[in-house]
Amino acid sequence: MAGVTDTPFRRLCRRLGAGLAVSEMMSSSPLLRDTRTSRLRRCHDDEPEPRAVQIAGADPVQLADTARLNVDEGAQIIDINMGCPAKKVCRVAAGSALLADEVLVERILRNVVKAVAVPVTLKIRTGSAPHCRNAVRIAMLAESAGIAAITVHGRTRACAFKGPVEYASIAAVKKSVSIPVIANGDIANARHAARVLSVTGADGVMIGRAAQGNPWIFREVAHYLQSGEELAPPTALEVRSTLLEHLAALYAFYGERAGVRIARKHLAWYCRPRCGGESFWRRINKVEQAAEQLALTDEFLLASTAQLPGQEQSVERAEVQSTMEQAA
Repeated sequence: MAGVTDTPFRRLCRRLGAGLAVSEMMSSSPLLRDTRTSRLRRCHDDEPEPRAVQIAGADPVQLADTARLNVDEGAQIIDINMGCPAKKVCRVAAGSALLADEVLVERILRNVVKAVAVPVTLKIRTGSAPHCRNAVRIAMLAESAGIAAITVHGRTRACAFKGPVEYASIAAVKKSVSIPVIANGDIANARHAARVLSVTGADGVMIGRAAQGNPWIFREVAHYLQSGEELAPPTALEVRSTLLEHLAALYAFYGERAGVRIARKHLAWYCRPRCGGESFWRRINKVEQAAEQLALTDEFLLASTAQLPGQEQSVERAEVQSTMEQAA
């Protein structure tokens, strides 16, 4: 979720029901520590607590240093990434590539836990490949090292995001340790979240890709788990106001030029599934100014939804105009 779960998106997801929103993966390399991207990823301004920062790398000392740096700058939870299957991450023996070296995994976990006074959590996969599943052993090492909770994506590194999710492997991890276990992998809606909790016995679920363009999924899951009833999807009005709010937050956080470009992927996730979304995407992808991006987005959302009652429409128009003025 690097490049997605930035501060504006985390704030939005928390407001819409996420119990915890973890930062984008941050490299432990000293060479990358002071880049603009890294500094933005360490920004926790106005972010709801607890603030969780995910770190990645393969050097136990560098990871411990990075954990300390982030705690000094406001992190209240440190999450170690041993689950990312991306080639550029695994190529430097980080992310899910670490699962093949249990000795190094243990050194990393103990170093980071010792380095900071806040909870340290761990994200893993079920192993490096289908014939090398070692999630249970990794989980037991983690508990022994002082890890506070573990999230398991139910696929191996080799599987990436293809094939069925191994909920049985997540259940085996849950049975092997006493620390909280969080299930992850292809959880697309509230009913599915409830089924995954039932099948795995996990203490919670983590949602990633299903929140892209659908941050309302968190309140829908929370409502279903509490009541057993499905929550109505967001109204057309709420979709418009939420998306425009998200765009304005991106401009404010990154500046207009970068904010407009970063917003494009979010616009694709929000709008492409809608009627006319593909042609809208081709048009909006060429826009460079925030005010124009906001105006075209509002125009598209108005055209792709049913006509709203006059009073509601009038109120919403005023809110949209205010958002555009702020962006300008």
